[in-house]
Amino acid sequence: MYEHDVIVVGAGGAGLRAAIAANEEGADVALVTKLHPVRSHTGAAEGGINAALQEGDSWDLHAYDTMKGSDYLGDAPAIDTFAKDAPEEVIQLEHWGMPFSREDDGRVSQRPFGGLSYPRTTYAGAETGHHLLHTMYEQAVKRGIEVYDEWYVTQLAVTDHDDPEDRVCHGCVAYDIKSGEIQGFRANNGVILATGGLGQAFDHTTNAVANTGDGCAMAYRAGVPMEDMEMIQFHPTTLPSTGVLISEGVRGEGGILYNDDEERFMFEHGYANNEGELASRDVVARAELTEVNEGRGVEDEYVDLDMRHLGEERILDRLENILHLAEDFEGVDGLEEPMPVKPGQHYAMGGVETDENGETCIDGLYAAGETACVSLHGANRLGGNALPELLVFGARAGHHAAGKDMKTAEIETGPSAKSEPGDVEPPVEPGAIDASSGDVAADGAAVEPKAVLESTVEQERQRVENLIESDGINHAEVRADVQETMTENVNVFRTEGGLEKALQDLRAARKEYENVAVEDPSRTYNTDLIHTIETRNILDVAEAITLGALAREEFRGAHWRAEHQERKDEEWIKHTMLAWNEGQPELYYKPVILEGDEETYEPKVRSY
Repeated sequence: MYEHDVIVVGAGGAGLRAAIAANEEGADVALVTKLHPVRSHTGAAEGGINAALQEGDSWDLHAYDTMKGSDYLGDAPAIDTFAKDAPEEVIQLEHWGMPFSREDDGRVSQRPFGGLSYPRTTYAGAETGHHLLHTMYEQAVKRGIEVYDEWYVTQLAVTDHDDPEDRVCHGCVAYDIKSGEIQGFRANNGVILATGGLGQAFDHTTNAVANTGDGCAMAYRAGVPMEDMEMIQFHPTTLPSTGVLISEGVRGEGGILYNDDEERFMFEHGYANNEGELASRDVVARAELTEVNEGRGVEDEYVDLDMRHLGEERILDRLENILHLAEDFEGVDGLEEPMPVKPGQHYAMGGVETDENGETCIDGLYAAGETACVSLHGANRLGGNALPELLVFGARAGHHAAGKDMKTAEIETGPSAKSEPGDVEPPVEPGAIDASSGDVAADGAAVEPKAVLESTVEQERQRVENLIESDGINHAEVRADVQETMTENVNVFRTEGGLEKALQDLRAARKEYENVAVEDPSRTYNTDLIHTIETRNILDVAEAITLGALAREEFRGAHWRAEHQERKDEEWIKHTMLAWNEGQPELYYKPVILEGDEETYEPKVRSY
């Protein structure tokens, strides 16, 4: 058993920032990560970091843009906190040595991004996430923060009180990929989940193969509600053959979208008469797919993104990485010809329910970054708001978990925050095949931390042994079925019939998962075992996304419903919540908080 004050699960942007913050408070902190920190998916972020830094800009303008972008499903306390804290975090990064792109006078450069009323996106070429990750990893090394590299956390060590709000998290269980050892990690103060996104629930995604929704699924099964899981962002510009991201920075610098008729369709077809290509991501993604569906797509699949007119000098200075991506994956020279792009799954606005300090309803359990839902992004995230979210809420979770005295959170968490029960009629029974399935301590009497951890470790060792020693099907068949139905039925355009079909397919996949086994008997570097465990998590998050999408009968932000083509503010300014109730998802709602520090946000027509 390993023991630290604070355990951070995941070592991408949010995890590193949380660990540094906890260390700053004097805590003994450790990062437990299935990837080396600089291999984390944060490194793939290209575009930039939003912060109100210049005269003429302000935190409240940033907050307003974020609330409008969220289609009024974001919570004002989270949005205001974020917009106020972001400038300080960006300045701190610069002091740590982040190599930001700069103007001739030495100031950090900022460029326009979609949905912003001011050019407030700082960047480092088109490799902002890469530089951010290395800058913060340097700080972790400098501080001597212990990193358990290639340890895959598979379960949380949580007491099994009936009421999730009475439960306590005492640590987690992890599998050492190098040796096959399964060990407990005791956290005296808290566990912070920072495991990133869940893109592998889809087969066309910008996310890395490691983004399997681990933290989300573990917290869900331990009793933490998941919030607004139906809100999935599909980025408008991904390469058709791979899903590799083409940065919004291309459009921020002046890149133009054309259809097969060489029309600048964002303007000429009236999708965004004012902002054009720099409309919010959900608007641009729907516009592109509409062009394709109506027969104006290039090769009936994609549209063209043209940056040739920007000139070679500007492209090489600010977007050189994009040239390499287009050449390597599509064989296209962006200096000489347009790049093919189409929407691809990119980001989960929903996630583990937390407050502004990163706390969940389970004592001692926190979440930050894409794993969490504060809710900052509501129904749609603005480009450039993900990286500062990692910084702001990673830092807040780290400080709070380490014992810093902070302002009491305004956002309530847990089932007690419920305002009304949910009402959805899925075509099949959702949830675990075994109704007793859950991830809490097996020994009902176990409340002492060491006993809870030992009980959970034993559970996990037995599960791994069963997977390795049993005969059965390979998990890859199940994962492929999940990804196929999610991409087909729970994509940009959603219909009631498609969502019901997805739930039926997911139920069949759950039943098949009961028969999976790991063919590889080895105990070292057993990637088959890791991927099999990940597939369970993918199943849980995919079902939650689809249930939320079926329940929300309106069109808001990234959530488009064929049968409900309007935003219904009187009914649906509320968060979709799912709780794991003895293996069965329980749907309920809680209010959106629109009362901010300076003003109450009034829902308006969202136009660009």
